[in-house]
Amino acid sequence: MPKNKKPAPRKSHTPPAEKEEVLSQALSELALTVAEQEYEDMAEHELEFSRQIRRYLNQQKNEVLYGALEQARFEDSGAYRTLREAIEEQAGTVLLHRENAPEMEINAFAIPVFVHSQGGLSQADSFQDEAAYEALLASFASGGLESPTAKLVLVQHAYDLAEMEAITYGQLNAMVREAALSLSDRKVREAPALQRSIAGWRPSTFGAGDEAMELRFLLGFAYKRADDAFYRIPPGEQAQDDYWAQRMERYQAWTASAAPLVARCLARGDKAAGLRLNFLYQDLFFGALQQGRSELATLAMMAQFGDALRSHGGEARAVVTGAEQDGEAVLRVQLLAGGQALASADRPLAPDADLEAEIDDLRDALSTLGISEVAADFPSN
Repeated sequence: MPKNKKPAPRKSHTPPAEKEEVLSQALSELALTVAEQEYEDMAEHELEFSRQIRRYLNQQKNEVLYGALEQARFEDSGAYRTLREAIEEQAGTVLLHRENAPEMEINAFAIPVFVHSQGGLSQADSFQDEAAYEALLASFASGGLESPTAKLVLVQHAYDLAEMEAITYGQLNAMVREAALSLSDRKVREAPALQRSIAGWRPSTFGAGDEAMELRFLLGFAYKRADDAFYRIPPGEQAQDDYWAQRMERYQAWTASAAPLVARCLARGDKAAGLRLNFLYQDLFFGALQQGRSELATLAMMAQFGDALRSHGGEARAVVTGAEQDGEAVLRVQLLAGGQALASADRPLAPDADLEAEIDDLRDALSTLGISEVAADFPSN
């Protein structure tokens, strides 16, 4: 007599793309709930919000995360900011729990560096000086940038902007977890996500005698106790201001002492000695990426406007408007003289950026070119 067979599970006919869109919409709506803080049981909503983000990161569901951000971007700036900050934090920082052991934390940090050289850098010549690398790694603790008890690893590769921008939320999270295993275990382990991130620099367009300026990122991972007092920000506005001021002082001192080591990691011999380095501030991965991208755009704008002013030979004014470039929001700056447009340049603008602060930064930058009249032309809400 034949046995009764268990019915086969019904297959879903919903296309994967549609499922991802539904999940993205749900996450975007949850971000709006968390941002508005209007319910009594907010702790439950916040816990679910964090849990969903962590799950999508672990499952490498980047389409869901980026889709949710795209929806939030057009629906509510507060929800967008809440969602972006939460995704970036969880992608780049992982808490590790072990039985009968203190809670550990590991995060990904980066340092943007503008490198001035003759002829440009060669990837094949970078990170060939092992002594310089070891001394540079040790300098993060001795220079007061990281805790003396933290374990650090610095990727032996200087990332260009395209490589940094290609690292997705899910990939960065996987890289952080690979680094955690490496720093908490003496065994040699494979790191496929990290290896994929090193795609190689874009081809150089500099000739041997050209004065070159290139943006590179030093990428590292810091593994420490979650309750390490070194990283604790004190309560109180004045105490916090003092904390960050002291950290900035240490960082500035570090850049002066570490610059020769960084140069030896980026080039060999006489080439290394001839490099000039300008460091931006050390930050978590996405903060450092945004710093580098924005500063690069500003420098390109300044060079372009400087050339236009020299050709024009007279006074000019600037008008700042909002625009889109490749689907992303930008500040578009037009350089005008009379009724003539001399030049135009775009600077990236995050959807949740402080518009007034961004325009003030542009005013400060343009004032160094002698441009004192900077008008903002935005439609009123």
